[in-house]
Amino acid sequence: MNIPVRGLGAPGLKVSALGLGCMGMSENYGPVDGVEAVRTIRAALDAGVTLLDTADQYGQGANEELVGRAVAGRRDQVVLATKFGLTRDPRDPSRRGVDGRPEYVRACIEASLRRLGVDHVDLYYQHRVDPKVPIEETVGAMAELVTAGKVRHLGLSEADPEQIRRAHAVHPITALQTEWSLWTRELEADQIPAARALGIGIVAYSPLGRGFLTGRITDPDAFAADDFRRRSPRFQGANFERNLALVARVRELAAARGTTPGQLALAWLLAQGDDVVPIPGTKRRGYLAENLAAAEITLTPEEVASLDGAAPVGAAAGERYPSASL
Repeated sequence: MNIPVRGLGAPGLKVSALGLGCMGMSENYGPVDGVEAVRTIRAALDAGVTLLDTADQYGQGANEELVGRAVAGRRDQVVLATKFGLTRDPRDPSRRGVDGRPEYVRACIEASLRRLGVDHVDLYYQHRVDPKVPIEETVGAMAELVTAGKVRHLGLSEADPEQIRRAHAVHPITALQTEWSLWTRELEADQIPAARALGIGIVAYSPLGRGFLTGRITDPDAFAADDFRRRSPRFQGANFERNLALVARVRELAAARGTTPGQLALAWLLAQGDDVVPIPGTKRRGYLAENLAAAEITLTPEEVASLDGAAPVGAAAGERYPSASL
């Protein structure tokens, strides 16, 4: 398989056009299988994927350790991206907060490097902006890590346009990671233009709508008890039924194109610009192969327009996260 290479940001961090989101290998999407997860990561590398995405809070550190095991001996093939900034109450991990203090930034990178088993990460994101700490202070501390050689490039996740501009004024931001898919398009009005005005690349997480856009999810009661989607508004009640209708429209277009709905959804994102890199997550090699085949699909302007019409901005019913997470 020939996966094209794209550049993120003005510094030109070269990565595969499709990356691999690793969070679900450790939490939020039902039972985990560390052995299959490592095999999936290695299969991705064999197929030409270079960008692996993790975070210190995925599995409370377990995901970084898993990714570290998977890339051992293959460090030069990988662009490692991880994040800091989300916190969990040790007594109740479901309770989360944010921390952007400079001393927290410095402590987090040391812990991440240790779990990953590497001496630097290629892309270091602030997972969520801390409203209590000026972003200039947080990014200033992140910039110190670049000077120290522990980090190569800086990123932000889910930042708004003003935060993006303020952060970029302190140190060049290479990538903005944010949720973007056929059922999450509101960011196209402000975040995407703000990032592009500064030459910042876009890393799209949940590009398959947490699996919904694959067309394989038809019964919300089938999720495991610990699956995040059981609590997600988009997978509940009337919202679920409305969103099934959206996926049905995507399925029709996919059938006409001879692809799966998930492949068409990924191809639509890839068609949004050469500065866009989706990072679909999967725990299994079979789904990995299906996702990566999307890199070989080139949509016509008419096909892109048809998808725009099938899933316009605001078409998805329900909030992206439960109210407690928001």
